[in-house]
Amino acid sequence: MKFFLAAVVLLVLGLLALWQAARRHRASGLPLGRVVYTDTGGWGKVEKPLFDPLSGLTGKPDYLVKCKEGWIPVEVKSAYAPPQPHAGHVLQLAAYCLLVERSTGNRPPYGLIRYRNRTFEVDYTPQLEAELLQLITQMRTREQSKQLNRSHQSLGRCTGCGYHSVCDQKLS
Repeated sequence: MKFFLAAVVLLVLGLLALWQAARRHRASGLPLGRVVYTDTGGWGKVEKPLFDPLSGLTGKPDYLVKCKEGWIPVEVKSAYAPPQPHAGHVLQLAAYCLLVERSTGNRPPYGLIRYRNRTFEVDYTPQLEAELLQLITQMRTREQSKQLNRSHQSLGRCTGCGYHSVCDQKLS
């Protein structure tokens, strides 16, 4: 009788642990699969950046998950989700998709943007890739210009900019 009772208790504890693990996984926003790359310090050694010599693009997605659909980049944001993901976040994710494709030879069908309270699945379409490549070309062209104008009114972006100390258009 004691053996049976102990077995039932262990079974219930095991089921509770599985339920808790599934709940935490859903809350993480990560797809089912194996995390093969991470840029977050809590998971161990931070990986080297992905690099594409064709576009000159380099970057580190927060997570790269290998699952049945392919290699899926995941970008995590600390803010609450807007009604739709911000355009800049979508293009950042598209850049990670491009880097994954150029680094692994496998084109991600989509990527994920995980906000504090919601996850958006963003299809990596040829149109999105073309928009990204056009933006990269514009940025490379403007880098050659003598005068670059600030493109926003955000104090936070301004003070966080790598050119803040030498900018003659800074907001602060």
